[in-house]
Amino acid sequence: MSRGDYKLALSEARKRANAKYNAKAYEQVPFRVKRGKKQVLKDIAEEHGESLNGYIKKALQAKIKADTGEEIEL
Repeated sequence: MSRGDYKLALSEARKRANAKYNAKAYEQVPFRVKRGKKQVLKDIAEEHGESLNGYIKKALQAKIKADTGEEIEL
C-alpha cells in the first residue's frame, strides 16, 4: 500500500468517526431560504472569513443576546 492509499483509507475512517461523533454531540436545525439566497449568504460569510454555519450561529447568538440578554453557546 502506498502512502497515498493509506491517506485515503485513513480519511474514510476519519469521516466515519466524525459522522459518529457529530450524530451523538449535535442536533441539526434546518431552515429554508428563497432559491438563490443560500449562495448570497455563503458569499457574505466568506467575505467575513467564516463558514456559512459559523456566520449563521454568530448572527443567532447576537439576536438571542439582544432579545434576552443571555449569551448561549451554539
